[in-house]
Amino acid sequence: MTYNIEMSRRETREVTIGNLKVGSGHPIRVQSMTCTETADARATIEQIERLAEAGCEIVRVTVNHDRAADALPDIRANCPIPLVADIHFTHRMALRAIEAGVDKVRLNPGNIGSLDRVREVVKEAQQAGIAMRIGVNSGSVEKDLLEKYGWPSPDAMVESALRHCATVEEMGFHNLVVSLKSTDTRTVIDANRKFAGESDIPLHLGVTEAGRPGYGSTKSAAGLAPLLFDGIGDTIRVSLTSDPVLEIPVAFDILKATGARVTSPELISCPTCGRIEIDLEKLMNDLDEKLEGENAPVKIAVLGCVVNGPGEASEADIGIAGGGGKGILYRNGEQVRIVPEADMVDALYEEVQAWKAEQAGSESVGA
Repeated sequence: MTYNIEMSRRETREVTIGNLKVGSGHPIRVQSMTCTETADARATIEQIERLAEAGCEIVRVTVNHDRAADALPDIRANCPIPLVADIHFTHRMALRAIEAGVDKVRLNPGNIGSLDRVREVVKEAQQAGIAMRIGVNSGSVEKDLLEKYGWPSPDAMVESALRHCATVEEMGFHNLVVSLKSTDTRTVIDANRKFAGESDIPLHLGVTEAGRPGYGSTKSAAGLAPLLFDGIGDTIRVSLTSDPVLEIPVAFDILKATGARVTSPELISCPTCGRIEIDLEKLMNDLDEKLEGENAPVKIAVLGCVVNGPGEASEADIGIAGGGGKGILYRNGEQVRIVPEADMVDALYEEVQAWKAEQAGSESVGA
């Protein structure tokens, strides 16, 4: 049985951000934002390098004053991934960021001032050939919409986004991404579902200000998973109160758990219970270490007892049902062999390599 990594995606237009393409025909991209003082170019570049090494594909920096804007050319010259300027309140910072060569400008028209200022930024972005993100947060919805709906509801957020998109697109600018974020997961889900039904603009997903790593990761998963299962979302960010590098594996785990994008093995194992007959925790630790850096999108199940083990192990791409110092090894639902507990990790690794060769053979035949 083959691990299903194909999901039905909402159809969107294609957007270019630096050297990346975003939209329904492309992988869901993982991004983050630096927490350094942007004016400190060296510290910001070092953090971007760590983010990129962790797998971050798009990075955003705040451009909140002239000293930050002054640092942008140096940051851009040393940034290995597409660079986004985060702009609030002062449209002049957006103009300076575009001049510095950023790949995208994130703009919240609700707090940038007059429409003339928005149009000025759009004009410069169009001439520079870069992308824009219209970011609507529940905390900055326009006053007239708050009066209309009574609170920053999903309807208010979507109307705000569509209003701003219309302004931009009337100028002939279409290299556009939208985000609708809130600290409330239900609002995030409802707003993005509603917008997805009314536009073909790609969506950047996130639960804003999700919190510390433990709860923030859980809250982000709760808000993003329903949308990803619906095929909604073209880029994502997990917002944690921590080193932003920690956001990257959480984002990829959410994509993996939903099947929206799988870039590494998925390891499935039993909870600890009195029926376990092998040292499962050590086995999983050793297997995780053995597979570090492996990019095969393979599902591996390691079960530690004879009750559910054989059935669940055979349902994965590769599985082992252990007990009594040995384990039955399965690949694609078929029993392969029986191995002693001491050899399980190496046996599973060998099967991963065999599975990869099998997949490569199938792809070459199909081609």
